Amino acid sequence: MVVRARQIAAALALLTPLAACEPSLGPPPPGRTVVAPPSESATFNAADFAWSKVTGRNILAGTLLVRPGAVRYSCNGQTVVLTPETPWARRRMSVLYRSAERAALPTDDVRSRASLAPPGDSEPFVRRALCDQTDHFSFTGLPDGAWFVVTLAKPVSGAGASLALMQRVVTRGGRVTEFAL
Repeated sequence: MVVRARQIAAALALLTPLAACEPSLGPPPPGRTVVAPPSESATFNAADFAWSKVTGRNILAGTLLVRPGAVRYSCNGQTVVLTPETPWARRRMSVLYRSAERAALPTDDVRSRASLAPPGDSEPFVRRALCDQTDHFSFTGLPDGAWFVVTLAKPVSGAGASLALMQRVVTRGGRVTEFAL
């Protein structure tokens, strides 16, 4: 019996360091569901968005800085959409933008994948802001959580294709989070 207990203790001692190697992103914000990996099927569920309707103290302050090559882009006058991250939204961004973190792709390419994205209506949960003439925009009163910022950028010269921009951002702790698209 003593030998068996020692064998079990030794086996547990060997496994404990392996468990410590598993990645941990910490607990999700209060009222937040754990985000599924983008490879999982994500069906639209309005309840997953409930956390985003809470008024918080966070602010997102964004600036457009996309300048591929010699072309300068602007989001002046464009609507900037803020979508709460849920398994459905993450999967949708992965399909449309081929990333759930950050992308700057020709608008036509993103639109061409719209029929492949999971269906659902997140409209009641998204927030909108207007990009100003200095290519700045902001969202206030946000709860802690992860969000997708999406907008269009057009060449300042008027020549060339527009870009669809997407970036994942996180709000936490009642802070101002500044970022550049």
